[in-house]
Amino acid sequence: MDKIRIEGLEKTYASKGGRVTALAQVNLTIRQNEFITLVGPSGCGKSTLLKLIGVLIRPSRGLLLHDGVALTHPPRDVGIVFQEPVLLEWRSVLDNVLLPAEILGLDKTKAHARAMHLLDLVGLAGFERRFPRELSGGMQQRVSICRALIHNPSVLLMDEPFAALDAMTREELGFELMRIWDTDKKTVIFVTHNVTEAILLADRVVAMSRRPGRIAKIVDIALPRPRTIDMEFSPQFKSYSDQIRAVIYHGEGDGRR
Repeated sequence: MDKIRIEGLEKTYASKGGRVTALAQVNLTIRQNEFITLVGPSGCGKSTLLKLIGVLIRPSRGLLLHDGVALTHPPRDVGIVFQEPVLLEWRSVLDNVLLPAEILGLDKTKAHARAMHLLDLVGLAGFERRFPRELSGGMQQRVSICRALIHNPSVLLMDEPFAALDAMTREELGFELMRIWDTDKKTVIFVTHNVTEAILLADRVVAMSRRPGRIAKIVDIALPRPRTIDMEFSPQFKSYSDQIRAVIYHGEGDGRR
């Protein structure tokens, strides 16, 4: 079943030097509960595409459908995780997680129970009364993931959520995310510059061209789940990596949708 369908999507911005086309003729269909990673050169429009999917900005041209419906405002069933945790320093871990539930007017008892469940799921049980300043960067990002999931969205958008973390923490959170996704299936669109991370997480890797961003190649990842670190050293993994890097560094692609 198709969850998101994108047809002929374009985004143009006005700048001092004239108009800049960030995305041109993007076509993509994302299936329900699919894990998609977006990779590409810096400035190719990955984050712009994510914002368009979340209806945080509007396209200049083209069609974007969620469950077959064109939206004019951000849907309630989308959760977003940014590169930085963006936690409110004066709110506890639990209160930060509960913030979207308060804004959306969800049942307080049910929201509290779900928040506690999510914190336990990411290994933060017992930290609910702590404040962001008392947490490591990796722990803060776990809180932001819980916050994005509190209202049980069907779509999770993640904009380089682990980029600011050290390599070990980044790897740990990647496997944590896969475990959460396996437990509570969502449609996930994950932006990253890290090719290894993109392959390890995804059902499909969407490789984009240089600006104006287009989809240059889609690589189906047939690695079995659950994924393991050892898979990175397999010939199959290397083949995926070579295909994706050829697009990013040499502009090679087949225009698959």
